[in-house]
Amino acid sequence: MKEQLMEVLEEIRPDVDFENEKQLITDGVLDSFDIVSLVTALNDQFDIEIEVGSLVPDNFNSIEGMMALIEKLQDED
Repeated sequence: MKEQLMEVLEEIRPDVDFENEKQLITDGVLDSFDIVSLVTALNDQFDIEIEVGSLVPDNFNSIEGMMALIEKLQDED
Protein backbone atom coordinates (compact mmCIF):
# COMPACT_ATOMS: atom_id res chain seq x y z
CA MET A 1 0.00 0.00 0.00
CA LYS A 2 2.81 2.44 0.80
CA GLU A 3 4.27 2.03 -2.70
CA GLN A 4 0.90 2.83 -4.27
CA LEU A 5 0.51 5.86 -2.01
CA MET A 6 3.99 7.10 -2.89
CA GLU A 7 3.20 6.80 -6.61
CA VAL A 8 0.04 8.88 -6.16
CA LEU A 9 1.88 11.53 -4.12
CA GLU A 10 4.79 11.74 -6.56
CA GLU A 11 2.35 12.22 -9.45
CA ILE A 12 0.73 15.15 -7.67
CA ARG A 13 3.91 16.75 -6.26
CA PRO A 14 7.12 15.22 -7.69
CA ASP A 15 9.17 17.99 -6.02
CA VAL A 16 8.38 16.89 -2.43
CA ASP A 17 10.32 14.37 -0.32
CA PHE A 18 7.30 12.58 1.12
CA GLU A 19 9.41 9.98 2.94
CA ASN A 20 10.98 12.60 5.21
CA GLU A 21 8.37 15.37 5.34
CA LYS A 22 6.14 14.95 8.41
CA GLN A 23 4.26 18.26 8.33
CA LEU A 24 2.82 18.41 4.82
CA ILE A 25 -0.18 20.51 5.82
CA THR A 26 1.27 22.37 8.81
CA ASP A 27 4.32 23.54 6.85
CA GLY A 28 2.25 24.44 3.77
CA VAL A 29 3.91 21.82 1.54
CA LEU A 30 0.50 20.73 0.25
CA ASP A 31 -2.09 23.38 -0.57
CA SER A 32 -5.84 23.02 -0.91
CA PHE A 33 -5.62 22.22 -4.63
CA ASP A 34 -3.10 19.44 -3.86
CA ILE A 35 -5.47 18.01 -1.25
CA VAL A 36 -8.41 17.99 -3.68
CA SER A 37 -6.25 16.20 -6.27
CA LEU A 38 -4.94 13.81 -3.63
CA VAL A 39 -8.40 12.91 -2.32
CA THR A 40 -9.62 12.14 -5.84
CA ALA A 41 -6.56 10.03 -6.62
CA LEU A 42 -6.71 8.12 -3.31
CA ASN A 43 -10.42 7.42 -3.76
CA ASP A 44 -9.71 5.93 -7.18
CA GLN A 45 -6.47 4.12 -6.31
CA PHE A 46 -7.69 2.48 -3.10
CA ASP A 47 -11.43 2.18 -3.86
CA ILE A 48 -12.38 4.28 -0.84
CA GLU A 49 -14.55 7.33 -0.22
CA ILE A 50 -12.83 10.12 1.72
CA GLU A 51 -15.60 12.32 3.08
CA VAL A 52 -15.46 15.95 4.15
CA GLY A 53 -15.26 14.98 7.84
CA SER A 54 -11.96 13.21 7.14
CA LEU A 55 -10.35 16.31 5.61
CA VAL A 56 -8.38 17.23 8.71
CA PRO A 57 -4.63 17.99 8.83
CA ASP A 58 -3.77 14.87 10.86
CA ASN A 59 -5.00 12.65 8.01
CA PHE A 60 -2.80 14.36 5.40
CA ASN A 61 0.22 15.72 7.30
CA SER A 62 2.34 12.62 6.62
CA ILE A 63 2.44 9.32 4.76
CA GLU A 64 1.67 7.55 8.03
CA GLY A 65 -1.45 9.66 8.54
CA MET A 66 -2.64 8.96 5.00
CA MET A 67 -1.99 5.23 5.32
CA ALA A 68 -3.92 5.13 8.61
CA LEU A 69 -6.86 6.91 6.96
CA ILE A 70 -6.82 4.55 3.96
CA GLU A 71 -6.68 1.47 6.20
CA LYS A 72 -9.53 2.78 8.35
CA LEU A 73 -11.73 3.45 5.33
CA GLN A 74 -10.92 0.09 3.76
CA ASP A 75 -11.83 -1.68 7.02
CA GLU A 76 -15.21 0.06 7.05
CA ASP A 77 -16.25 -1.60 3.77
